[in-house]
Amino acid sequence: MSGIDGLSPLHGRALVTGGTSGIGYAFSRALAARGCDLVLVARDPERLASVADGLTRRYGVDVEVLQADLSDQDQVEKVAARLRDEERPVEVLVNNAGHGLHDPIATGDLSVHTRAVDIMIRAVLVLAGNAAHVMAERGHGTIINIGSVAGMIAQNNYSAIKSWVNTFSDALSLELEGTGVRVLTLIPGWVRTEFHDRAEIRTSKIPDWLWLESDRLVRDALNDLERGKDRSIPSTRFAIIAFLIRHAPRGLVRWGTAMLRKGAKG
Repeated sequence: MSGIDGLSPLHGRALVTGGTSGIGYAFSRALAARGCDLVLVARDPERLASVADGLTRRYGVDVEVLQADLSDQDQVEKVAARLRDEERPVEVLVNNAGHGLHDPIATGDLSVHTRAVDIMIRAVLVLAGNAAHVMAERGHGTIINIGSVAGMIAQNNYSAIKSWVNTFSDALSLELEGTGVRVLTLIPGWVRTEFHDRAEIRTSKIPDWLWLESDRLVRDALNDLERGKDRSIPSTRFAIIAFLIRHAPRGLVRWGTAMLRKGAKG
């Protein structure tokens, strides 16, 4: 499905949070390959500079870097201000920044959880809301929010956070109907990145056939967007898993989730 004046919804400048590693880096590469200039948002200035240089050399696109820790409200506002800058418009926002979360909820120190909420809920809300506002006034734009199949079960607080992202993104898509702004909710399963290692999540018991490659995941998501879809669940296997989660008896889903928790802890 074409955007304004027959253009693909993937054109102009794209801002990618967490754009230097994992799924975010795969988005950065895929969008650069489509000719999009980039704004990369991440915490590590050296990695930002290195990735930006590599993308410019390989794809010939302009890459702007914006160092920001999205757990900090002032730094989130710095990114939001960049999205509001109509002199250098951002046509595509990829809300990707996040991290694994496997810590218990029943604890006296919830700081790791509140930080996760700041990064994966508050920042997503603020950045998507600001982007949606200026894009709707402009009459075109694209927002991609990274949810998760984990958000369809109740494994831990990460599941709860991604459940919010899944629902929020769907709600934003409905709100923006008729404005010319497209919203895609990407709902991946397990993806081979450094994400799980950082969260110290055991992955050895997850069968190889369940794993997705980040480049394939992103390619499928962007193809779904261009076909006019508002949700993307890459791979047939995870589409089936998502269907079963939605339609299986709650007790069965709860049992399966409990087995998954044990595997992650084992």
